[in-house]
Parts: sequence; C-alpha cells; structure tokens
Amino acid sequence: MKSEINLAFQKCKRENRPALLTYIVAGDDTKERSLEILKSISEHADIVELGFAHNAPTADGPQIQNSSYRALKNGIKLKDVFQIVKIYKKNVNSKPCILMGYYQIVFRYGEKKFIKKCRQVGVDGLIIVDLPFPDNKKFAKLCKKNSITFVQLLSPTTSKNRIKKIMAGSHDMVYYISMLSTTGGKLKVSPKKILQNYSKIKKVNKTKNTVIGFGITSKNIAAFKKADGLVVGSALCRGISDSLKNRQNPVKKLNKMVKSLRVKLQ
Repeated sequence: MKSEINLAFQKCKRENRPALLTYIVAGDDTKERSLEILKSISEHADIVELGFAHNAPTADGPQIQNSSYRALKNGIKLKDVFQIVKIYKKNVNSKPCILMGYYQIVFRYGEKKFIKKCRQVGVDGLIIVDLPFPDNKKFAKLCKKNSITFVQLLSPTTSKNRIKKIMAGSHDMVYYISMLSTTGGKLKVSPKKILQNYSKIKKVNKTKNTVIGFGITSKNIAAFKKADGLVVGSALCRGISDSLKNRQNPVKKLNKMVKSLRVKLQ
C-alpha cells in the first residue's frame, strides 16, 4: 500500500507542479491556535510539517526559535503535540503530516514508544534533524516497520558516495537543505545553483521524492518549480509573529500566505 506522503507527491505530479510543504511549530502560539492554523493552511498545502518545540535547537533560525519559545512559554508538551495531530488527522481536509524535531526528545520518550504513539495518532512521517545517516539506520527501520516515512536529509556538502547510500536506504521522501545556514536565512546561492545541485541528487535516484527547504519564500518559490516539493517554514513562523504583534488573526493570515504560495506554483 502506498503511503499518504507518496500519494500526495503523485497527485502533484499529475497536476504538473511541485508539492507545497508547510512548517509551523505545534503550540504556537497556543495549542488550540496551532490546530486551527493547521486546519486552515491544509486548504492549500499538500503536506504539513509540524515541529515539536525544543529549547536548544541546532538548525532553527530566529523565526522558528521565536515560534518554539512562544509554544514552550505556553506550556506545550509532547503529549499535546500528539493530541494536536490526532484531532487534525480526523479533519476531513487533513493532509499527510510530518513531525519534525530533535532526537533528545524521542530518546527521552523511548524510541519504540514514540513511534508507536506516532502511528496511533496518524503521523505519516518523521524528520529528526540531529539523527544523521548512518546513525539513524535502526530508527529508520523501526519507522518503516510501523508504516511511517523517515525523511533523510541531504546538504550541499554531502558527497556523491554518501548521497547514493542515503538515497538507497531512504523511504518516500528526501529533504535537500538548500544551503549551509540555519532556517530562514537569505538565499546565499542562486536558485539556479541550488537546482544544479538538486539535479545531481535526482540523477542518483529519479524515483525518490526530493524536496528543497531552507530560504524558500514567496519571493523566490516560483524559481524552484522543477523540484518535487518545496518547504516553507520560517516565512510562516514570521507571519504568526507579525500577526500577534499587530493583534491580527494568525489563522486568517497564514491561510492567505499559503494560498498565495500555492498560486505561485501553478
């Protein structure tokens, strides 16, 4: 049986466009509000990524850190994250959901228990930022056993030999980090150069759904239409920050933002 993630990519390929992946932090700015945002942006996104907040992130830029800070300040716990996913997945318009976070939280919870809980609530995929290949082989196998896509990460410095190994062992989706930076940084390299690197990865394995993340905004997203999928996170976290600062409704604002991103990928 094909995974929900794979089916989402297939649908986008039939529509001749890249998949739009969105990222927000669970619990930003409250549990209830992040659930509302998730439901709202699902109208236009193809796959949703939900971050579980951590107080010592390694790859998150300031916008995502702000989101995590608000969520932690409001008392978000891992059990709440699971609850948000569970309610969200019961929604008729729900999309495949990928949980994204750090291994320390998974380890503390217990690997098997964590994966089992993910399966119970309807998590479709996992990105564990600080669990690189080949250290993640055992964990990735556990995910596969439980029908959860473990998303491997590639970067501009990943050697060709390593790309081959990672691609061979990857599941339904691979995440290419466009540049050496934290999330939300300005693009340090041109979209053309990023796509050149990306096409080298695709040559290794054309069948794997490979998305590009880091530095993707409404201003440059249209330049990356050749990719299988594009991830927008920091821009949305900034959208939440701005609307809270201006006492606006972040649910409406993010719906509008994601709709406009989706239009640019037509």
